[in-house]
Amino acid sequence: MRLCFLVEEQYRHDGMPRDVIAQLRAWGHQVDVEWPGRSMIRMSELSEVVAAGRHDAWVLKTVSGGPGLTLLEAAATTGLTTVNDVRAIRGVRDKALAAVLARSGGLPVPMTYAAARAEEFAAVPEAEYPLVVKPADGSSGRAVRLVERPEQLTAGGVAMSDGADGGMLIAQPYVPNSGTDLKVYCVAGELYATERRSPLHPDQAVPERQVPLPAEVARIATEVGAVFGLDLYGVDVLLGPDGPMVVDINDFPSFRQVPDAVARVSAAVLRLARHGTACAPAGTVPFIGHQRGPWPAAEAVGGAR
Repeated sequence: MRLCFLVEEQYRHDGMPRDVIAQLRAWGHQVDVEWPGRSMIRMSELSEVVAAGRHDAWVLKTVSGGPGLTLLEAAATTGLTTVNDVRAIRGVRDKALAAVLARSGGLPVPMTYAAARAEEFAAVPEAEYPLVVKPADGSSGRAVRLVERPEQLTAGGVAMSDGADGGMLIAQPYVPNSGTDLKVYCVAGELYATERRSPLHPDQAVPERQVPLPAEVARIATEVGAVFGLDLYGVDVLLGPDGPMVVDINDFPSFRQVPDAVARVSAAVLRLARHGTACAPAGTVPFIGHQRGPWPAAEAVGGAR
């Protein structure tokens, strides 16, 4: 296979995707790496590059607001297969849009408010407080804040910043929990659960470890993939008083604590590059172009060609 990974500086030294790239090369596949944040791309010639068949698929590993998604979408409009499906990535990168898609797909998500300025959340009913406020294009727990009372939105010492680069913020009622997050990773249909400390409870002593996956959470995590059209993804779940609640969804996460993660993710990338996604995302904005699919049952992990 001939693959191209789009990787931004933040992930230059991370195991995901560095070790996956090394594994694919060790299996004999051609893997090129593009750095969207530090190289010039001839966008007008992209269709010719794709038509020439230099790559079978492109794989994206970038921050939410990075330039890689634009490049991936441009390539997909010319018919190139992408991992994940680019329509699915678009649906989860914008957390305000993701909240709408999740709610319309019947997923358990908190009530979500969006605003350009944090002070606008003062209009949220006080009964909804405390609120969790974060950038709509955030990732890795960046700039997540717990706001106990409306006056904290503008008070000097705890003032909230506006969305990064003029982007949107979202706010959701805080889900009471034990101070731990349940992170469910999906690798092309296989689910793995890990427990870790919540970014809202930094003093909580919670070692990151693999844990048993409750049946109800497994069902919800599987539905996330179907609603968004994702094949490689992570879901943050809180076990609140009213049951599991989905509070974040990530495309191509770290897959920490997943057994044999590098081999499993590498094999999944190959399957998706060959056959495309299992299903188109339901409810996202229609995408110009195409992605191949469906793809068959999983191949054995290790040495996949």
